[in-house]
Amino acid sequence: MASETPALVAGTQVKVVIHDIAFGGEGVARLNELVIFVPFVCLGEEVEVEVTEVRRKFARARLVRVVTPSPDRVTPRCQYFGQCGGCQYQHVGYAAQLRLKHKQIADLFQRIGGLGQVTIDPVVPCPEPFGYRNRIMVRSQWNKRQQRLELGFLGFDNEFVVDINECLLAEPVLNERLKEVRANPPQRGGLKVTLRVPPEGWVVPNDSFFQNNFFLLPKLVETVRERLREAGSRHLIDAYCGVGFFALELADLVESFVGVEYDAAAITAAKENMRRRAVQNGQFVRGPAEDYLGGLLQRHPGTPTTLVIDPPRTGVPPAALQRIRAARPAQVIYVSCHPATLARDLQILCAEGGYRLVKVTPHDMFPQTQHVECVADLRWQGAA
Repeated sequence: MASETPALVAGTQVKVVIHDIAFGGEGVARLNELVIFVPFVCLGEEVEVEVTEVRRKFARARLVRVVTPSPDRVTPRCQYFGQCGGCQYQHVGYAAQLRLKHKQIADLFQRIGGLGQVTIDPVVPCPEPFGYRNRIMVRSQWNKRQQRLELGFLGFDNEFVVDINECLLAEPVLNERLKEVRANPPQRGGLKVTLRVPPEGWVVPNDSFFQNNFFLLPKLVETVRERLREAGSRHLIDAYCGVGFFALELADLVESFVGVEYDAAAITAAKENMRRRAVQNGQFVRGPAEDYLGGLLQRHPGTPTTLVIDPPRTGVPPAALQRIRAARPAQVIYVSCHPATLARDLQILCAEGGYRLVKVTPHDMFPQTQHVECVADLRWQGAA
């Protein structure tokens, strides 16, 4: 009964049932009318939690004990899980992770984008749920209390660095390199060290973007190629093209292409990658994609053009989305690692009879974490 429920203040311990897992990884419970967010739980579990923060409309709590475990609960492989902020789902079986991410995408598309009728394919699984990351960035922080340098990843509290000896998400060769960094650490705290396995056959500057999962990357490319081939476009524009990955992987399907990217080093690499592949039906230009979109999209009026956009997780600025709507390319293939900003941007593209969202294919490029990569296929309503 409500009268028997203790007043919620920091330190209160209560039993709750987890009825949802929100995007980001926190479990959602309710106590009377108050929503309580709890990390490291599974759907349907009864858990004992300790309240850590109380706001007007919600509270946060930490897991004390699992009273009734979910059949999807597994033992995390990593000794740092729960301290390191890199993983949110190591306690969840992999098949359940995929179902969970699919539901979260559908919920975000409905709640943020108003896109309740779209077809969302099952999440494409990664062949290697561990040991898949080809790039990690290790942080250093001086631990004043213990008078030592911590070397690892930002903790779950987003405040302190958790000192680690290995990352189970990283490819094994990166853990060997991590041992070398630990043997010869940065001279002071606050510095970051990037460790990377270079992709075979690609020139990639150390600070330029490249997909971090080689194991699932072929499937991601296959999905984008299928969507482009189905649309039958003759021209391609690759915005946020980086080192030219999508443009060059798709070049054989179109008559011409243009890649645009702000990172000067990435554009130089893209031109070299094109030369090495003897691709001759396109070009790469340096500049903000947002500024170039209008002119590029008007290059081939009256002929089917596909725009591929693979922006940072912050998404595409509203002004650039309006330029896309004004230019009306026949197809937009939006590749995104953040389904919330994707849903927000799709709402603008699909508003008022603009684009029609044909389908979304998620790929689990980031197992054990909250992140998921989506390929959204949009067609202009007037396009065949």
